[in-house]
Amino acid sequence: MTANKQGNIAAEIKTDGSFNRQKNRFNTPFGVGVGELPVEAGRYRLLWSAVCPWAHRSVIVRRILGLEDVISLGTASPMRPKLPHVDWEFSLDEGGVDPVLGIRYMSGIYKKADPDYSGRPTVPVIVDVKEQKVVNNDYFKLTNYLETVWAPFHKENAPDLYPESLREEIDALNDVIFHEVNNGVYKCGFAQSQDAYELAYDILFARLDELEKRFSTQRFLHGDYITDSDVRLFATLVRFDAAYYSAFKTNRNRIVDFPHLWGYLRDLYQTPGFGDTTDFDAIKRHYHLSNHIASDDQKGHNGILPKGPDLSGLHSQHNRQELSNKEEKFLIR
Repeated sequence: MTANKQGNIAAEIKTDGSFNRQKNRFNTPFGVGVGELPVEAGRYRLLWSAVCPWAHRSVIVRRILGLEDVISLGTASPMRPKLPHVDWEFSLDEGGVDPVLGIRYMSGIYKKADPDYSGRPTVPVIVDVKEQKVVNNDYFKLTNYLETVWAPFHKENAPDLYPESLREEIDALNDVIFHEVNNGVYKCGFAQSQDAYELAYDILFARLDELEKRFSTQRFLHGDYITDSDVRLFATLVRFDAAYYSAFKTNRNRIVDFPHLWGYLRDLYQTPGFGDTTDFDAIKRHYHLSNHIASDDQKGHNGILPKGPDLSGLHSQHNRQELSNKEEKFLIR
């Protein structure tokens, strides 16, 4: 299928029925080099929706590193607006517009940056408030920018989530996690053929099985410290039982059925910046009620919000610290 002018997910379905996520249009890096985006406090606004795992991980890192007063935050509704194209709406704000940018729909700020933009307006997205336009929607690298070139604005004793000595290893694992887990659940949920769905399903659970073994002997993905990789994995795992398991048909196991993955998820959830930025009501409403593929006949739901699952176990004791003998997860390197 070819891309249409209304940013419909259907444009991202290949002829074999598999989901092929669109590329990021705005990927200019932050930095001090020629043509790079200048790092300035108060200049940018991060737009997100609490339902989106890509956006959530940026918000987690922003909070952990103490960038909340440096980069402002705009929040879109978990419910898609009823439009002929996929979009995000600022209906949570007074008057139904973002109070800083004055836009009702996310597509409005994308069009200001590129009047010919025809893809889906995605989150997270960084907007230059001074220029009133989108400057970066590269969700794959955004947390790395926050962790590195934004370091001059980090809070005192901020953790090193992307240590230079581990970057090659972190990048390699992040790539695997993206294709097989983060985007893997979407490959299941948006598949339009049985073969494409089953292939994505098998790859997803093979990787979760491997991670279950990994967490039987180590606390976090790269050892005793939380890194960027953990943030990325958390954003998918925390949505799994409440949304993906049923809405995306990833129903071989729930995360709660994996003893070590479940303990790992609880460990992170109880860490400041993770659980306190997680909005299960928004997540459930979006994945079970919202029209997220811009086609009423493909919603895959009947307008009923599931009552479960019981998520209170996320607050239960995990004892994961015994794997590292370190009480503080963010010890400075």
